[in-house]
Amino acid sequence: MFNPGRRIIVCGATGTGKTTVAKSIARLLGLPHIELDAIFWTPGWVSKPPQQFRANVSAVLDNNPGGWVIDGNYSRVRDLILPLADTVVWLRPPFRVAFWRLFKRTVRRAWSGEILWGNNRESWRLSFLSRDSLLLYAITTWRRHHKKTRQAFDTILHHANIIELRSILEIEKFLAGLPATESG
Repeated sequence: MFNPGRRIIVCGATGTGKTTVAKSIARLLGLPHIELDAIFWTPGWVSKPPQQFRANVSAVLDNNPGGWVIDGNYSRVRDLILPLADTVVWLRPPFRVAFWRLFKRTVRRAWSGEILWGNNRESWRLSFLSRDSLLLYAITTWRRHHKKTRQAFDTILHHANIIELRSILEIEKFLAGLPATESG
């Protein structure tokens, strides 16, 4: 059994499964799940101003002194979260795996009209015909994401265990090794 502590960050490039893994960890450990996208986005896909985003994240952390599982990659709050973390779960599957997952998720959300953060929805136009396409973002930021994440781990003072998971099998083994506290 691995004890990850009570403050866990799940990070990874777009499409790596951060939210799915974070929800599983939170459920197993009986901790609240905090999704940074839900704090960051407002209606019309407008991001919160940096100071407001940082203040909102700080408030959420203050309101959960018993621990949390946070997912997201926002560098503008990494210095707030990383020093508090006991464990960072860094999802690093191959690009082809993450991109295929992202593509399927994007098509499903555009087709279903699923409501996301800030009452936003993914659309066919936004997903496939826009410079703001999440698919295009995933392609153009993949390598940079890994470099900047590693750089943050090396430059922000923290005590967190960094666990890199590169496959579904590694994720399953990690989750199976957690000290489950869920009831049922």
